Amino acid sequence: MSKNSITIRPTSGWKFINVKEIYRYKDLLYFLVVRGIKAKYAQSVLGIGWAVIQPLVSTLIFTIVFGNLAKIDSEGVPYFIFSFTALVPWTYFSNTLTESANSLISNSNLITKVYFPRMVLPLSAAFTKLLDFGITFLLLIIILIVYGFGISWLIIFLPILILILLLTSLGLGMWLAAMAVQYRDVKHALAFSVQLLMYLAPVVYPTSNVPERFQFWYSLNPMVGVIEGFRAVFLHHQPMPWNFIGIGALVSVLLFISSAFYFRNMEKNFADVA
Repeated sequence: MSKNSITIRPTSGWKFINVKEIYRYKDLLYFLVVRGIKAKYAQSVLGIGWAVIQPLVSTLIFTIVFGNLAKIDSEGVPYFIFSFTALVPWTYFSNTLTESANSLISNSNLITKVYFPRMVLPLSAAFTKLLDFGITFLLLIIILIVYGFGISWLIIFLPILILILLLTSLGLGMWLAAMAVQYRDVKHALAFSVQLLMYLAPVVYPTSNVPERFQFWYSLNPMVGVIEGFRAVFLHHQPMPWNFIGIGALVSVLLFISSAFYFRNMEKNFADVA
């Protein structure tokens, strides 16, 4: 064996994220992110305009159905901006969850031919969707200005909410990605499951509609704290919901850590079953 040769052995036992190894493959991560962005918008007439159309159309439908017909309470805020503020983080969560959960299956040819830390794939899905998130976030700022909402000092807490959002999206995505390699039912169940999850988060209704005796269990969904936090930061109609945010932050960290261990434990089998 030459001095320059590298021996790759499968991991054994429960391992956490190998940050140094992922850093060594940062160029691959960058390539996958750029490829993901180009693949989505290549040969598209509207290009990144689709990142604007999707949440706007959804918000318009929600406003007609839930705001005007169902008369859902929006706590004194125009229903359009009430629902759009929630859709900004929710759209990122749902898109990242779907892309990261399918990342191993859609890149099976790459997995079976060359070695690299497999965690790069769900990470690239999460980073790719940050472009869409940034576009919808800028659109939110424009809509807030149109509706006459100013920017308050609470915006300093926005990085905390975005971190919880990222950990939740990536954590659940890695769980599903590792499971989808072995159980292809995950891919088929994911589409309607994401739609179901939306109604388990306060996207089209406020958390005040949830009975108080259920609110603790409801807050175990980290997206509850993220969405209500976004509304508190930008709409100024309620104080920061630190009870929801605190519980959600704890759950998101546990979800991310557990998914990292599970993903790394299953990683040695990916090339065999992908």
